[in-house]
Amino acid sequence: MRSIYYLKAISEALLNEMKINPDVVVIGEDVRYSLRGITKGFIDIFGPDRVIDTPISEAGLTGVGTGAALSGLRPVLEFQICEFIFFAFDQLVDQAQKLRYMSGGKLKAPVTYLIASSGARGGMAGQHSDNPYPYLLHSGMKTVMPSTPYDAKGLLVSAIRDDDPVAVFLPVNSLGTKGDVPEEQYIIPLGRGEIKKEGKDITVVATGYLVKIALETAEELESSGISIEVYDPRTLLPLDRELLFKSVKKTGRVIVFDDSNRTCGFAAEVSAIISEECFTYLKSPISRITRADVPIPFNAQMESFVLPDKEKLIKAIFKNF
Repeated sequence: MRSIYYLKAISEALLNEMKINPDVVVIGEDVRYSLRGITKGFIDIFGPDRVIDTPISEAGLTGVGTGAALSGLRPVLEFQICEFIFFAFDQLVDQAQKLRYMSGGKLKAPVTYLIASSGARGGMAGQHSDNPYPYLLHSGMKTVMPSTPYDAKGLLVSAIRDDDPVAVFLPVNSLGTKGDVPEEQYIIPLGRGEIKKEGKDITVVATGYLVKIALETAEELESSGISIEVYDPRTLLPLDRELLFKSVKKTGRVIVFDDSNRTCGFAAEVSAIISEECFTYLKSPISRITRADVPIPFNAQMESFVLPDKEKLIKAIFKNF
């Protein structure tokens, strides 16, 4: 099987869906030129009616996407930087996310949001380092975060074909990774997690680019006699609880490894779910490795101090035994 970049897998999934379904359109800022390369060349294939550049207004483009979805299209909206969704929260959580419910099912908003999950990397500082997916989880929006090129392609296809709004967070630290991806179109159902590595001593629940770090750590610690199972939820909401519980009941120890804030973050929710459903199977308290509840500092050393990393993961693993 061929090996391609994560970014290429996203682009290929979107390209194929646009070829299959004429109702799929792309809306965003500079999508015709394509800053990141996801839609590069799309304008030559599909024309300006399906590759739609908008003014620099996230609230505006998100509103256009909501309207397009309500009128029968399947828009895919690209956000260049994840913090920009803050400008669009009314359209995201008070309009698109609620309209199907508030209309008694008469309306549907099949819109997909492609969100570059920038995260903190090399001095991006406070306003370009957030990972705001917990806000959308809190609103009840379907949210996915693929960690590999294979997952990226399959999950994006599912998101585009879903009749509800779906946020697809693309970790920037993963965009340059490569992996095996079939040429044909395929789907990974929303709400289906995956055990990326089998183990028997401890479960590491990892998200996004941290899955790769968790797998590297698991391989390194095998020589220490610790067998680590790595669970990738892939879809943060709906969460694959069945697979999660199966892993926790097998190992009895859990670390949640997530690059969002600690308070009311994804790690907090996963920890609560496990405590409610698997408490009697736990051999030690659940550990959370997250970013601190502070704006990300510009200083490189301070940035490193407040973020989850391999060193913190290893320390937490040994603390569990």
